Amino acid sequence: MEFKDIVLQRYAAKKFHGKKVPDALINEILEMVRFAPSALNLQPWKIKVVTNEKVLERLRPAANDQEQVSTCSHLLVFCAETDYPALIRRLDALMKKHGVPDAHRMEVVGMAEKFSTLMTPEQRFAWSQAQTYLALGNALNGAKALGLDSCPMGGFNPAEFTRILAIPKHLVPVILCAVGYGADKPGPKIRFSREDILF
Repeated sequence: MEFKDIVLQRYAAKKFHGKKVPDALINEILEMVRFAPSALNLQPWKIKVVTNEKVLERLRPAANDQEQVSTCSHLLVFCAETDYPALIRRLDALMKKHGVPDAHRMEVVGMAEKFSTLMTPEQRFAWSQAQTYLALGNALNGAKALGLDSCPMGGFNPAEFTRILAIPKHLVPVILCAVGYGADKPGPKIRFSREDILF
């Protein structure tokens, strides 16, 4: 399937069949997410994959009772990383492991440290959140490329998700991605014209 077709055929599924997606396909989606772009390659996100039906039922009220949460096969809970010192150390170790020349590695680490220290905690969270949305795009289009359906969901209570899933404090749930086999039909894509999105 051409990428343009993937973009045009993808839609936000509101209901899923409940049929389980093979783990191999979910792993392919996660691989696509792994290669999402991020500034300075910091990759400030983590994903909690939820498949247990009882847990999904517990999460549904915390997502405004949206049925996608309990009918999907896999719920990907995208979390923004807020512990920048740990994040930068992780990136430094990754570059060392892959043999990045010391001069370049130190330049990147130095830029990341300076960049993060100039921001308030709120700004760091907002920056991580924006980067996490880039990763979400790979998940949405990746699912469609594999013949699956998905739904991005921002209408949920992050504090309740954190409590129910025992998510560490340095990770903040920012967006959900329900994945499965759609049980509804996509409507027509209604978008602003090219002229309307330019100024």
